[in-house]
Amino acid sequence: MNVLIVGLGLIGGSYAKGLTKKGYQVYGVDNNLETIEYAKNEGIIIDGGLLPAAFIPNVELIVICLYPNDVIPFIEENLHLFKDGQVITDVCGIKKSICYDATVLLKKAYFVGSHPMAGREKVGLKYADENIFKGTNFLLCPVENTNEKAVNVVSKMAYDLGFKKVHKISPEFHDEMIAYTSQLTHAIAVSLVNANQNDEVSKFIGDSYRDLTRIAMINESLWSELFVENKEALNQQIDSFINELENLKSALKSDNLDKLKEIFISSKKKREVM
Repeated sequence: MNVLIVGLGLIGGSYAKGLTKKGYQVYGVDNNLETIEYAKNEGIIIDGGLLPAAFIPNVELIVICLYPNDVIPFIEENLHLFKDGQVITDVCGIKKSICYDATVLLKKAYFVGSHPMAGREKVGLKYADENIFKGTNFLLCPVENTNEKAVNVVSKMAYDLGFKKVHKISPEFHDEMIAYTSQLTHAIAVSLVNANQNDEVSKFIGDSYRDLTRIAMINESLWSELFVENKEALNQQIDSFINELENLKSALKSDNLDKLKEIFISSKKKREVM
C-alpha cells in the first residue's frame, strides 16, 4: 500500500519507520527540507517534499501528523486533490472537533480519526522510533457515517505498527477520557514542577518525583492546543482532582489517620485493577 505521512516529527517519523519495515511504500511531506532529505537518506521514506500535491494523488492512505489546529486547514487546502476511496486519518490527542469537521468536508475520501497512545518527551524526526508503539493502545474514533472499510484499513495499519489493541470509541468519549488519563496528568506534572521554589530540590529527587514529573518535559505548542481544544472536559477533571486533594488536605489538617488510611486504601484498590 502507498502511504503519505504528513509531518515527519516524532510520531510521523515513527509511523514512517514502522510502515516502511512492514513493506508499505511510504512517502513524506514536511515543511522542513532538511527533514525530508534526512528521511530519504535514512531510508525512512521512498520520496518526499514540501508540497503535498506531488504525492496525494498517488497514495491510498494519508496519515496527518500535524498539530490539532493544523489538521482541518490541511484538509481544506487539499480538498481538490483527494480521490475516491482514499483513506485519511490523523494522530491528534483530541478527536471530537476534528472527526466531525473532517467528515463533513470530505466528499470523496474517507476520514477515520485515530489516536496512538504512545509518545516521548522529545521532538523531531531524529528521535523517531517505531518501537514506541509496541504493546500500546490505538484508539479509533469513527462517527455515524464513517466507512467501515476505511476503519479496517487504519486498524490494520495500527496492528502492523505493533500496537497491542485497537479500541473503537466515540470522539466524545475519547475526549472525556483523555482529559483524565493524559491531559490532567500533564497538568499535574507541570504544576508540581512549577510549585517548587527551592534551588536545592535536585538533591532530594528520587523515583517518585522523577516518575511523576517525566511528562513535565512538555511540548508547549502542542499541549497548549490540546488543552484549549478540550478545555471543558479538562476543567471538569481538574475540579475533580482539586476536590480529592482538598479531602486529603482536610484529613491531614485534622490529624485524621483513619481518613487518610481510607483515602490510601481506596486509591490502592482502584490502581490494582487498572
